Amino acid sequence: MRHSSFLLLLLSFSLPVRLLAQNNAGALAAQNDLNQQDSIGSTLTLPQAVAIAIRNNLTVNQYTLTEQNAKINYDQAWEYMLPTFSASGGQQINFGRTINSSTSNQYITSQFNSGNAGLSSGLTLFHGLQLQNQLKQARYAHYASITDLQWQKDQITLATLLDYLQILSSRDQLRLAYEQAAIDSVTLDRETAQNKEGALTPISNLTDLQGQYAGDQANIATAVLTLESAKIALFSVLNVPYRRDVEYQNSVTATDITGYQTSSDSIFQHALEIIPAVKSAQYRVLEYQKALSAARGYYWPTISLGAGVSTNWTNVPSPSSSVITDSSYSASTSQFANANGTGAIYNKQYNGYNLYPKWGDQFKNNRSEYVGINVNIPILNGFQYRNNVRQAKLTLKNYQLQNTNVRYQLQQTVEQAFQYMIAAYKQYKFIQQQADAYAESFRITNIRFTEGVITSDVYILAKAHIDQAQINLAAAKYSFIFRSKVLDYYQGKLTIP
Repeated sequence: MRHSSFLLLLLSFSLPVRLLAQNNAGALAAQNDLNQQDSIGSTLTLPQAVAIAIRNNLTVNQYTLTEQNAKINYDQAWEYMLPTFSASGGQQINFGRTINSSTSNQYITSQFNSGNAGLSSGLTLFHGLQLQNQLKQARYAHYASITDLQWQKDQITLATLLDYLQILSSRDQLRLAYEQAAIDSVTLDRETAQNKEGALTPISNLTDLQGQYAGDQANIATAVLTLESAKIALFSVLNVPYRRDVEYQNSVTATDITGYQTSSDSIFQHALEIIPAVKSAQYRVLEYQKALSAARGYYWPTISLGAGVSTNWTNVPSPSSSVITDSSYSASTSQFANANGTGAIYNKQYNGYNLYPKWGDQFKNNRSEYVGINVNIPILNGFQYRNNVRQAKLTLKNYQLQNTNVRYQLQQTVEQAFQYMIAAYKQYKFIQQQADAYAESFRITNIRFTEGVITSDVYILAKAHIDQAQINLAAAKYSFIFRSKVLDYYQGKLTIP
């Protein structure tokens, strides 16, 4: 006995520990899978960045849960239309003065056992089409939650695209800073060598070039900071630990940038058909139209169908047991005959104790069934239903206003994005012309400076012009690419290269 108790005690402690270990192992395995999904190799592509950002974004995950909850509500609205079915049962010990409902249905003063069991079912036949309208309401709510989730994913996609392009732009600007510093380094070395050889050039040429080269190093430091900040911003959107050694694929460069051929009005018409925010607003209007219809359904009578079966039992002696004697007992059947001597329906705890009908006979003989139709007509309930309808009308009006406002905001947003694209395209073309002109000017100025025809201040000014133009051109290129991608999104043509 002691050994058995010890084993039971040991099992009671070891089982929770084992379950805890299994749960921890499962949690670690799930975390490892998540880490593998978010693992970034030596190169991070734009599609990988978008996928990781969508998977890890808090807002997207919250809207995912909202969509799942809306799906559950939709399923529940459908299941409300199914019949109900339930079972009940009970067993109790009765003390003192109690009505014996199973046999005599009279008051008795005794301790006895009794029980009951039953099955019941119901079905709503008509309720002012309330269940049907609630089902449609839940369906539109689910559709709206799906489009809301897609809208959040689209916003994260655009944000990731912008941050990724910012990295590419900053990387190009850093490359230009190194190239500009390399050119100044060559010029400074040549000027230093000529000065040592005793060339008849102003000493200010050398000091100006030294200052220019120091400025180039400062520009490189600023460009490095800008690039690292852009990387950190991207990893913040991805919601993963920052890594400095990651390379970025330059898959969105454009060598021949052309103007956008579609008009803003055409873009807006496409956006009305595909943008999730617009579809969500439309679904919300439909949802609350059905909510209003469901609220009006409370005005109508409720007609329902019900059916059930029940029975009960007890161990109280039957009234007829008072006339039963030992002479009516049959040893062969271990039963008593009833009062008139027909049949044998009583159990026996012998020597006259607890003579009561058998449980199986009570279960069968006490059974009752019912089926019926119930009608509930609302007459007055403090005007609750009327006020619910009034509130549903106000809610519907609110979502109708939001639907109209979403369309206005979308039209303004598309028009603004279109104007941004036009400005970015013009800036890129003008800066490209500027860069070409400054490049030719610097080529001539560099030749004249090398020949000693001009002084360093003219050279440095021309060099500053071309350097700034090249940096502006790199930034304008990626700005136009992003603005074009935004317009592609509004037309449903956004591609992630």
